[in-house]
Amino acid sequence: MNSKVQTSLAKDLLVIKNLQAGIDGKQILKGLDLALRPGQVHALMGPNGSGKSTLSNVLAGHPHYSVSAGSVLFDGKDLLKLSPDERARLGLFLAFQYPVEVPGVSLFNFLKTADTSLHGSSDFKEFSQSVKEAAARLKFDQSFLSRPINEGFSGGEKKKAEVLQLSVLRPRLAVLDETDSGLDIDSLKTVAEGINQFRADSAVLVITHYFRILKYIKPDFVHVLIDGRIAASGGQELATRLEEHGYEWVKHGKL
Repeated sequence: MNSKVQTSLAKDLLVIKNLQAGIDGKQILKGLDLALRPGQVHALMGPNGSGKSTLSNVLAGHPHYSVSAGSVLFDGKDLLKLSPDERARLGLFLAFQYPVEVPGVSLFNFLKTADTSLHGSSDFKEFSQSVKEAAARLKFDQSFLSRPINEGFSGGEKKKAEVLQLSVLRPRLAVLDETDSGLDIDSLKTVAEGINQFRADSAVLVITHYFRILKYIKPDFVHVLIDGRIAASGGQELATRLEEHGYEWVKHGKL
């Protein structure tokens, strides 16, 4: 059965209804609705302050964000009642907008520990080989595997390390929060190729400001987030119009 048929038969993996959430008493998401199925790539775009990163943090279970209304179901389970580690074990992955350094923990040891937690024990040599192959596909210097996570990495190397984690851990839903920021054109293409190799059987939510990564990923759906709500949805042509006209035409309802 081909991937398009599988996608059409698949059920929604993530269902967000009327999500209202914020931080420090400020409401940012004001009734967001969204649904993703396995095999689909959705791009979420919007101006600064519209709620894109708030959504990613709420999905991941960041403790500083509070939900005042709405629901989020992940494979039929109430995601909002789960701890961040329980969400990760269900298959939710967040690639950070600003990846942090983790001194004392090598990237390889982190990957091996996380993979064992998610998928059970595996042959060490086979796992090591699969990590090296994934790193090679991303043109990621394999010497970084033995270094502490993101310590001394450039911005581009940090983003490649995030996609390496995605490739190795094989989550069911990947939320990529501005993974394209800070990448030069060669790194952007390499990162996009890594995402494309992953996308066939999983759902992907790409949060971005820019059209450029969508040239290489080619999303199934593009959504525009304005003031905490999705104001417009469409195909890749919507992202093209945003690139040409900005967000003002969406704000004023000139679709």
